[in-house]
Amino acid sequence: MKDVLRFGAVVLAVGLGGFAAPAFAADTDIKIVLSEDLDLLEPCMATRSNIGRVILENVNETLTEYDTRSGQGLMPRLAESWSQQPDGSWRFKLRQGVKFSDGTTFDAKDVKHSFDRAMSDKITCESQRYFGGMKVNANVVDDQTIDFAADPVQPILPLLLSLITIVPEETPIEFTRNPVGTGPYALTDWTPGQQIVLTRRDDYWGEQPKVTSATYLFRTDPSVRAAMVATGEADLAPSIAREDANNPATDFTYLDSETVYIRLDSSVAPVSDLRVRKALNMAIDRQAFIGTLLPDGTELAVALFPPTTAGWNPDIKVPAFDPEGAKKLLAEAKADGVPVDTEIKLIARTANFPKVTEVMEAIQQMLTDVGFNVKLEFHEVAEHEKYYSKPYPTDQGVYMLAAMHDNNKGDPVFTMYFKYASDGRQSGISDPKVDDLITRASAATGDDRAKLWSELAAYVHDDVVADIPLFHMVSYSRVGERLDFKPTIATNGQLQLSHIGLK
Repeated sequence: MKDVLRFGAVVLAVGLGGFAAPAFAADTDIKIVLSEDLDLLEPCMATRSNIGRVILENVNETLTEYDTRSGQGLMPRLAESWSQQPDGSWRFKLRQGVKFSDGTTFDAKDVKHSFDRAMSDKITCESQRYFGGMKVNANVVDDQTIDFAADPVQPILPLLLSLITIVPEETPIEFTRNPVGTGPYALTDWTPGQQIVLTRRDDYWGEQPKVTSATYLFRTDPSVRAAMVATGEADLAPSIAREDANNPATDFTYLDSETVYIRLDSSVAPVSDLRVRKALNMAIDRQAFIGTLLPDGTELAVALFPPTTAGWNPDIKVPAFDPEGAKKLLAEAKADGVPVDTEIKLIARTANFPKVTEVMEAIQQMLTDVGFNVKLEFHEVAEHEKYYSKPYPTDQGVYMLAAMHDNNKGDPVFTMYFKYASDGRQSGISDPKVDDLITRASAATGDDRAKLWSELAAYVHDDVVADIPLFHMVSYSRVGERLDFKPTIATNGQLQLSHIGLK
């Protein structure tokens, strides 16, 4: 039987700063500066970018891991192997000899609890959104074996499980502030608004990372983050502005997996009118942002997943910048009684990406120029989330939500359901054809799967005009000269300390 006192012990250890960590040489301790303070360190929220950068695979691990660094695809992590059974379910054989950071043993009951907790309707976990439209049951076979049965059968269920972070069986359903995991690091300090500290575990089951501790600091200004690395106050800034990336020895650029877009609510006038949604898209000169506010290499988006994703449709065209055409559509809609003069809030997230303020101000002006009545508002991450996921607020008038969506997993299933299904958590549409295509594509394999996703992407973009896709983003990072590390497409959503070497 497991030690039911595990959580009392870890809360005391973290809360009192009493984690029994050995003393390490200072030159193996690093500091990382992020763009925003964290409101949560909850494992089931690790698909949120900055939370993932701190705890995903550092504190809390997953059964499987999608490897974007070496191109090997889906790799084992806490599961050593998996196989599909004759009934379509998946059986996972778990790694033995693994312990949580409090010293207790990892087994199949922890996996089942982690999955059931993430899917519970008592809390709203980010990972829930990727499992919409299906019913999945986790069944313990023995301590080292667990089966997952999905209805309908999910051919990529092992990939989906790369999003479920594992916590101990005793973890309460409610959000925790003291994450306990099987990863190579443990949380040893969290002072909100100031810093988070992770310390390397001596009893980690895998290879010992080079970094012995990581301190996370928070600065909203990208130039400040860049300067901190330049002066040695920090070792790594995963996100800096293009104009600050002026040192070839320390600064790296990469096409990340984030797509900037504006979600539209098709249930509320005037956005409910197709002509209005088309006019919103036609009013924005996307190309004008590239090489000015946004760096060269930024790509114009026609879908919410990057071109490297299976099912990408090369035939979808970026809406032409046509302000006169947008004005004409608005005039037609107004003549038919559509209240096109209604104020529409454009809600964006503070410090979401470098130059976000200038980009959103420019978009506001472009929409105003063709006749829209747009009010721009910025909110911190916790407030922004209230507008991002259902149930949407009903007392804020008409609004559009500017957001970034990360899909680096290679399949549109990590986008399509929760962004576009009628009951998708972040969907602004309700369309039976969309729902049918999502269901069929999710159950398909190979070329059939890619074809159905491609058809859905075109229908959502051209016929429904569900949203305003804008940009596939390029990111800049500054890496201190004493570190051996280069960012990849995954750096936006996770930052594994085990991938960081020291020169």
